[in-house]
Amino acid sequence: MAVIGALRMPAARSPAATSLNSKPGPTTENYHQTLSFSSANLAGDRIRLPRLSKSRIGAYPSDDKKRSTYVSPKAVSDSKNPQTCLDPDASRSVLGIILGGGAGTRLYPLTKKRAKPAVPLGANYRLIDIPVSNCLNSNISKIYVLTQFNSASLNRHLSRAYASNMGGYKNEGFVEVLAAQQSPENPNWFQGTADAVRQYLWLLEEHNVLEFLVLAGDHLYRMDYESFIQAHRETDADITVAALPMDEKRATAFGLMKIDEEGRIIEFAEKPKGEQLEAMKVDTTILGLDDKRAKEMPYIASMGIYVVSKNVMLDLLRERFPGANDFGSEVIPGATSIGMRVQAYLFDGYWEDIGTIEAFYNANLGITKKPIPDFSFYDRSSPIYTQPRYLPPSKMLDADITDSVIGEGCVIKNCKIVHSVIGLRSFIAEGAIIEDTLLMGADYYETAADRKLLAAKGGVPIGIGKNTHIKRAIIDKNARIGENVKILNSDNVQEAAKETDGYFIKSGIVTIIKDALVPNGTII
Repeated sequence: MAVIGALRMPAARSPAATSLNSKPGPTTENYHQTLSFSSANLAGDRIRLPRLSKSRIGAYPSDDKKRSTYVSPKAVSDSKNPQTCLDPDASRSVLGIILGGGAGTRLYPLTKKRAKPAVPLGANYRLIDIPVSNCLNSNISKIYVLTQFNSASLNRHLSRAYASNMGGYKNEGFVEVLAAQQSPENPNWFQGTADAVRQYLWLLEEHNVLEFLVLAGDHLYRMDYESFIQAHRETDADITVAALPMDEKRATAFGLMKIDEEGRIIEFAEKPKGEQLEAMKVDTTILGLDDKRAKEMPYIASMGIYVVSKNVMLDLLRERFPGANDFGSEVIPGATSIGMRVQAYLFDGYWEDIGTIEAFYNANLGITKKPIPDFSFYDRSSPIYTQPRYLPPSKMLDADITDSVIGEGCVIKNCKIVHSVIGLRSFIAEGAIIEDTLLMGADYYETAADRKLLAAKGGVPIGIGKNTHIKRAIIDKNARIGENVKILNSDNVQEAAKETDGYFIKSGIVTIIKDALVPNGTII
């Protein structure tokens, strides 16, 4: 094979980025026959069958006997095939589309004053930083974020975090928010994920790309999208759906998919139970799992992440299903039903949909887990980016801190913190006890003079007051928690809406609203 130029091998990955159950990849001897720049087929054998015309739009035969098929099982798993050689590369050929989601009612009150992707995460970050960072680490630098609710803080964060370092003379990258807007052609707001993309197709189709990468803005995971796109191209797919292996216990809460021996999706079922659940079992070794793990995880669930060929997206949303509002429940199953090639791509790593208060709370506290956190921000090869805030190091004065993560610019005095995440600019006064709690911190500092003046007037400064005890709670930004306050939910209340008092309780977790004031001596 004649090659002009140099083959650039990817950087080594950290152990955290790979599955503990992953098998070693193929040896170098296996590569010499299958390595090519055009398809980047680095593992498995090609099976060549007579091809149909590449003109795909207008006819999608359900009979695949005449179509070209590349069977490359080991290349379908994110953790098992880190070598990618996309041609053309992702920065030029892929457009990222991050869906900001709806009003975020399940995350309320965290979404009271912000869009769901702008909700703070892990002391220093915001939810939107996860898919944007995954894109940047995967060499995808053209990214749109679609949203229609409270997008001011999201806009501000993205412009501060990514505006200055995305461009370049030849590679004009960007991260931009596309907010819902009314037009003469469409007077309605976004009606769902597919409708959001449809309303902006006039802009998206202007980009000279091969594929659209459709992502969710409220998931926590680390993924190499280049391997995902490579699998899409190798299998000659119209749509590729990221799939998560599931055991029987979790499977009933997800939309499941059934695949054939080539990894092609042939059936969908939304939260099946009983016999319907049993019927959705698949052989996940087809997608790269080893035999033992395949027996433990006999189901695959859609992650709501898709690679869609550009011409296919335009055809589906404009011609085939012009009234469909949702990708997962309408467009993707519809594409399967008309004979399009819809492939599954297995992602066998940590993934969490943090669309509820309980899931959000558990995901945040999961980063304190010993010895290995559920999701690590300490990954050298795939860092999570955010806006530079130029804050000073956190200062701990006679504090007792155990199994916790402390953000930037905090001032923590003589207090006790156990199994908690403390957000940036947090101020915690003497005698306070913080347990199993997420503190989001503050957007700004109050000076010593400000705090003194507030105290003289009987006010409450931003932060946690003296001798306050907080357990199993989320404290949103800029909250003013007074002295001798107890937020313990001693009565184990599961659900309560006390918005006028500055808090909600969901799944037994007390959430203090952003900018709320909790007076001295309050007991919740």
